[in-house]
Amino acid sequence: MRFDRCKKLLSKFDKLQKLNILICGVGGVGGYALDCLYRSGVKNITIIDYDIFDITNQNRQIGSEFVGEKKTDVLARIYKGIKTIDLKLNCENIKEIDFKKYDIVIDAIDDFNAKICLIKKAYPKIISSMGAAKRVDLTKIRIDSIWKTNTDPFAKKIRDRLKKDNFKGDFKVVYSIEKPINCDMGSFVGVTGAFGFALCSEVVKDFV
Repeated sequence: MRFDRCKKLLSKFDKLQKLNILICGVGGVGGYALDCLYRSGVKNITIIDYDIFDITNQNRQIGSEFVGEKKTDVLARIYKGIKTIDLKLNCENIKEIDFKKYDIVIDAIDDFNAKICLIKKAYPKIISSMGAAKRVDLTKIRIDSIWKTNTDPFAKKIRDRLKKDNFKGDFKVVYSIEKPINCDMGSFVGVTGAFGFALCSEVVKDFV
């Protein structure tokens, strides 16, 4: 059977299957979170993305061999049964999304302002990815409260903005304590993919 080994490992596998999960952004991080949750038996997954695959995505993104096609279209073919929303998230349309129907919201988007709005609107169901680019050491990946992050400049920007907005909620993030390498737009699938798997792992631990 397809999920026999998951059932042997996870005592509350039926609960995992019934989770309703929203993944915001299915690039180098979110795509691997999707793959992990799908292979672990989650039946109710919705993905949001607006982008098309580019040849520069092929070093790190699932489905990127289909250059020029929409990510949501390609991933819906690969992962049968998932729901898709073709949308570029911004602070305005985030206000219109009903997050109440989801058990968990995975934030794997890059846009800073949209990320802040998503965190505040989806809280407390949110788990968020911080900066995965410009790193090569997956052993430096951590999962912790946003308020306990260190080293990651992007996480600091998030913390500072949330403090400025008087947001006091606590939520988990995946981040790296590795100092970012000084390069332009560099990324390594060993780290970006591991970020996605870490997001998936935290969902499994929290709900199962």
